Parts: sequence; C-alpha cells; structure tokens
Amino acid sequence: MNPGSVKSRTGKRRYTVIGLLLTALMLFPVYWMLNVSLTPQQDMRKSPPDLFPLHPTFEGYRAVLDDQLPYLGTSLLIGIGTVALTLLIAAPAGYALAKLRTRTGGALSLALLIAQMIPGIVMAMGFYGVFLDLGLLNSWWGLIIADSTIAVPFGVMIFTAFMSGIPGELISAALIDGAGTWRTFRSVVLPLSRNAIVTVSLFGFLWAWSDFVFANTLDGGGSWRPITLGIYKYIGNNNQEWNAIMATAVVASIPAAVLLVLAQRYVAAGVTAGAVKD
Repeated sequence: MNPGSVKSRTGKRRYTVIGLLLTALMLFPVYWMLNVSLTPQQDMRKSPPDLFPLHPTFEGYRAVLDDQLPYLGTSLLIGIGTVALTLLIAAPAGYALAKLRTRTGGALSLALLIAQMIPGIVMAMGFYGVFLDLGLLNSWWGLIIADSTIAVPFGVMIFTAFMSGIPGELISAALIDGAGTWRTFRSVVLPLSRNAIVTVSLFGFLWAWSDFVFANTLDGGGSWRPITLGIYKYIGNNNQEWNAIMATAVVASIPAAVLLVLAQRYVAAGVTAGAVKD
C-alpha cells in the first residue's frame, strides 16, 4: 500500500472530524432552542438542565398556533412586499449600471456601498422622524419601505455584477431587431438573470423576516406587528414563558431554513457572478 495514499486518507479523515465537530458546535444553539421549546415550564430552572427533552411537551407550539399566526402573517406580508419592491428598483438599476454606462454610474455605486455601511439603528431614527410627518408609523407598508432600504443596495450590486457578465452581443442583437431598452431588459436580460433574482429575493426576504430594529422603532404599538415583536407576548416583568418563546423561534426559523435549502444553488451562482472575468 502506498504510504502517501494512506497519509492522504488519514489527513482527509482528520479534516472531516474537525469539520463535523465545528458544525456540531455551531448548530448546538439551534438544538438547544428546540430542546427548550419541548421542556415543561416547571423544568426550566432545573440544575443541571436536561440535555434531552426527557418529558417533552408541546404547550409552547400550541401557544404559537393560538397566538402567533397573525404575527407570522404580517411577517410574510412584509417579506413578500420587501422582495417585490426591492426587485422593482434593484433590477433596472443594476441593468443601467452594468450595460447603459451612465455618467453617474460610479458615484451611484459608491453611494450604494456607503449606504450599506450605515447602522440600522441610525436609519431607524431617521425613518421615525420622516414617517411621523407622513403618517406611516405603525403600518405594514411603512416597514416594507424601511426594509427595502437595506435590501436595495445589496440587490443593485448583485444585479450589476451578474448583468455585467451577459454578452453584449445578445443585447446588440435585440436592439438590431427593433427592441427598445425596456423591451431588451424585460425580454432578454431578466430571463438570463434568474440566479441573481433568486439571490436578491432570498436575502431581501430574510432581512425583512428577521428585522427587529425597524419593526420595534416604526411599529412598536401598531396592530401590524411582525413575528420578531410577537415573541414579546410571552415576556413579562415577573414571568417568561421560555418554551413558548423558543417554540416561536423554531417556527419562525422554518421558512428561512426551507428557502435557504431550496435556493442554495441559485444563491451560490448569484453571489459569485462577476467575480471572475474571462
């Protein structure tokens, strides 16, 4: 047996074990969230805590179904609205920066980069003053607008990188055939940008789904509250329903996990677009 091949297999096994240990370490908080969601309320302060739910209860999940469905519906509405508004703005902007070569393209790209560096809490304070004057506080469409300001700069950069890789000959052929700029964008560029569309849609939805800063600042007392605020229903001054809190977190994590699994190959292609030039 070749000593080199044996050493190579041993090294691969070592890296595999290390990778599995690191993965288990990173996923342990997720497991603990699931464990606590199944733990009876009277066992919450048990010391040491049970590593496994020895006496599982589904009281927390029943509370989620009874109390949290309106909040989940609001989060879904805000997420879908954020995706739609982000695509409506980011896709044409990315096409303009990638293919139309506007004079202000460089300045706009720099402005988008700077916009991503602004902390969310700073933007939330600014939005509060503007929304107060416009009457947009405590409204779901106000949250859609606010969340889109986070997703749009990222979306424009992804679309710009992806559309820069589309061969110019395809666009020239469409123009020669009589298609205008908008028709070329709609009929030629967008169908080829599926990976970028999925990537931007996924990240836009996840940002809106998990947003807390904008929701707490702009819709703290409204009737259209997302799931990130609905979880506070179980937190009081003298009592915290931890199994219901963790059950809500588990249920709220399911849509994000499913979307990530379904869209991972499109995301991998979308985020690496434009990274390598021929």
